[in-house]
Amino acid sequence: MTRYLSLLLFLFSFNVFSAVSAWTDFTLDNGHVFIPVTIEGIESRAILDSGSQIDSINKAFIGKHELSFDKGPFVNIKGVHKVEKKRTYRNVTVDIFGSEFELDRLVESSLGHHTNGMLLGAGFFYNFIVQLDYPHKKMRLLTRDTVDMGEAANVKSVSQKGTGMPIAQIEIDGVSLWLLVDTGNAGTVLIDRRTASKVGLLDKVEGTSTSFGANGFGVNEVATSSLVKFGPYEIDNVKISFPAEGQKTNLESRYESLSRIKGKRVVGLIGYDLLKDFIVTLDYKYGKLHIILP
Repeated sequence: MTRYLSLLLFLFSFNVFSAVSAWTDFTLDNGHVFIPVTIEGIESRAILDSGSQIDSINKAFIGKHELSFDKGPFVNIKGVHKVEKKRTYRNVTVDIFGSEFELDRLVESSLGHHTNGMLLGAGFFYNFIVQLDYPHKKMRLLTRDTVDMGEAANVKSVSQKGTGMPIAQIEIDGVSLWLLVDTGNAGTVLIDRRTASKVGLLDKVEGTSTSFGANGFGVNEVATSSLVKFGPYEIDNVKISFPAEGQKTNLESRYESLSRIKGKRVVGLIGYDLLKDFIVTLDYKYGKLHIILP
């Protein structure tokens, strides 16, 4: 509860000064979007991950700086490849865009090098309309009184029942599919193997790649689709990944607390390779999405 109260206070402060924030530079690192943050007075960076229902702190960051936090309950976290029980922490002081607040129930996760301090998921995205200009590596935040996303949205999208996460409908080689809008997916569009068969990609496999998720890794096969329709755009020759035969995966979310998924069947993830050419405007709370070329 502390986390959401603090973020709402952050939003209130943002409303007082401006309805639209200034454009702020972000860093693109292997397809991941990073913003500067300060954690317990230590300068670091955070991954922005719209595919995560949780906020998390890097175990390597904690170890590097010998930090100690108030411990919260353990939670079960479902990644793409397996489920693990994770420790949570309370009352972690974080500064984002010059505003300081405390995060509660921050999940300890493995986020690579210790310079990756934390991951910001639903708790961040829910409060704002977030605009990511991928080509120019800039972002800004908008309050909902500045734009009617119901009118502006040009991609068929909704909030998934049961999770509240944003999902969008795209078309791959003539087949319409619902996928999670996942800024934390640094790779290609990822779909389940049954859907890949339905689309006709199993006979077009070009090779394999290793997929790293929240709790492990797995092997994916890669094929090239002839045409992907994404909102008003048609894109030729898009790489599509799907689990290799016998590989078990959970594709609704890479960082999702265990819950019963209802509503539309989500068969995969939209990732960086599909988003990288666009200015992406996402209203996480209402599941509205707009994309445009710069």
